[in-house]
Amino acid sequence: MNEKQLHALAAEFAKTLKTPEDLNQFSRMLKKITVEAALNGELTDHLGYEKHQPRKGKNVRNGYTSKTIICDEGEIEIDTPRDRDGSFEPQLIKKNQTRITGMDEQIIALYAKGLSNQEIVEMFKELYDADVSTSLISRVTDSVKERVIAWQSRALDAIYPIVYLDCIVVKVRQDGRIINKSVFVALGVNLEGHKELLGLWIAENEGAKFWANVLTELQNRGLKDIFIACVDGLKGFPEAINAVYPQTKIQLCIVHLVRNSLKYVSWKDYKAVTADLKGVYQAPTEAQARENLTALSQKWQAKYPLVAKCWEDNWANIATFFDYPNDIRKAIYTTNAVESLNSVIRRVIKKRNVFPTDDSVFKVIWLAMKDASKNGQCRFKTGNWR
Repeated sequence: MNEKQLHALAAEFAKTLKTPEDLNQFSRMLKKITVEAALNGELTDHLGYEKHQPRKGKNVRNGYTSKTIICDEGEIEIDTPRDRDGSFEPQLIKKNQTRITGMDEQIIALYAKGLSNQEIVEMFKELYDADVSTSLISRVTDSVKERVIAWQSRALDAIYPIVYLDCIVVKVRQDGRIINKSVFVALGVNLEGHKELLGLWIAENEGAKFWANVLTELQNRGLKDIFIACVDGLKGFPEAINAVYPQTKIQLCIVHLVRNSLKYVSWKDYKAVTADLKGVYQAPTEAQARENLTALSQKWQAKYPLVAKCWEDNWANIATFFDYPNDIRKAIYTTNAVESLNSVIRRVIKKRNVFPTDDSVFKVIWLAMKDASKNGQCRFKTGNWR
């Protein structure tokens, strides 16, 4: 059939199409006819003779088996041809196949947006009038697990100048109760200045010991050297890092420090203390920063003695970024890189509220990161990196 004939046929059919439902029914009918014709063509190739023609062997056609498949237009019932000796294996719609290619990708895309299995079931019913089960959704999304395992165990670059180590709390159902668990995130910045998610881990509690295990795993995957590790103020964290990477310099997260410093500051002094703290971490040199910290301490010591103390006690792991030029300095002490990552994670975990298993946490976050990376939401490059 040429293009002119197709247009004529379409014009004829269009006379009977009055509503979107008419179009949907026509699409389903057309798909059914096309699929059944293709399956009959496959059987003809398998048997070696056309229908109603003389047979060429003992194997012959043996009627049809009806089954329901789900496609973009909804559910359609097709008749799959059979042969007598059962050797026919259709390729277009395989024997146990209940979905036409494309549906799995839709399920995974919805899962990556943070929708629960039940929400995906309801969406397919609403959009396609198709009945899919939550167990089907689980089977489709479980196909991602192998890719997640391969990604989590992939080889890493030998050097990442900066690695951010952070965690986000999620709610997971375990042993009949809902508990908080920590998702540990390692985000590296490679030698080209691009960020790369190195891995995800999950545990009930954040602790330096667990982070030591994470770092050992990164080392076993080929990461030989980290110049700077950017971390929060978790007790024992710097020691855990240096136990695995002795030469790595520690940079405490400035945002965490500022938040902790301002925790007990009254609202009327908030802006003034914030400005004085900014004078410390935005100073052009470490010497100037120390001078500004001393001035801050003298100014607020009587009223807020802990503000300057937390900076003074941790100065060795705070002042690291002063050894670098401004472009690198901002990449170290600001949390823009890891916050863009965390915002993607928070967006999907907020939709789910509670995860049924640890595996579901991994699948949802990994798919969300993959989707965000594809859409350009998680790309990052420093300024004058070299």
